[in-house]
Amino acid sequence: MWKDFLYYTKTERQGIIVLVVLILGVYAAPKLFSFFSRVEDTGCAENEKFDKEYNDFISSLRETQPRPKSDHSFQSSPQREIKLAMFDPNTADSATFLSLGLPSWMARNILRYRNKQGKFRHPEDFRKIYGLTEEQYRTLYPYIQIRKDFNSKDTVRLLTIPSIQRDTLMKYSPGTIISLNSADTTELKKIPGIGSSIARMIVNYRERLGGFSRIEQLQEIHLKVDKLRPWFSIDTHQTRRINLNKAGMERMMHHPYINYYQAKAIIEYRKKKGPLKSLKQLSLYEEFTPTDLERIEPYICYN
Repeated sequence: MWKDFLYYTKTERQGIIVLVVLILGVYAAPKLFSFFSRVEDTGCAENEKFDKEYNDFISSLRETQPRPKSDHSFQSSPQREIKLAMFDPNTADSATFLSLGLPSWMARNILRYRNKQGKFRHPEDFRKIYGLTEEQYRTLYPYIQIRKDFNSKDTVRLLTIPSIQRDTLMKYSPGTIISLNSADTTELKKIPGIGSSIARMIVNYRERLGGFSRIEQLQEIHLKVDKLRPWFSIDTHQTRRINLNKAGMERMMHHPYINYYQAKAIIEYRKKKGPLKSLKQLSLYEEFTPTDLERIEPYICYN
């Protein structure tokens, strides 16, 4: 009878086996989970240790490796001092051009141009130098002095044998006043503090302007107005004026107060709207600021 009690069908036996396996799995799962967690933690710790050793090794290489020289010292080096002085573009050397504030590549271009039988015949020819900005040209123009008897064969002699000129003229006494628009270099040199170079600068700039309208314009060629003011008088009737309705591009650009874009705007206005009658007609153009119009007013006319 007990055999009948312990007898199971095939399906019941399979169910009992599955149930036993599930019970064993429930009891064994926590232990298996903790075991694999320890294995995983051990692996992560080993990886972290390897990464740390690798980073320490790379750091040691960087410390022992010589550092490349940076360009910081070059960039932070002081800029070259600019010394404006009279120069002849036909005989000046590269050091002279560098001292005038021109970059080295532009100095090489000028020397290369001269070596190919190029010659600057007028101060305005210096404007043709490739890369020279309008501001640079205006700054250097008063200092350009071209010898009319220049010969390329004399270049070496002119560079190696400095010419010494001394002013032997008697100076004016305080209280003397001369006309800034009519005095020549000889008369200008009689003013204390004015030598040959400064006298030529004043005359050259006066020629470009068409005459001075204000004593303050001497500041534009880097002269001290306060010291020179007591010696000069200005006759504005001696200024030469530009006819804005007839002058061409080159004529207008020759004046220090009119640049290429302004001259072009004037010509375009004449073509589209007819003759100019007032500077107010140019005030709407972005090329002209109120300061620009005020500066050129003494030097223009309309008929």
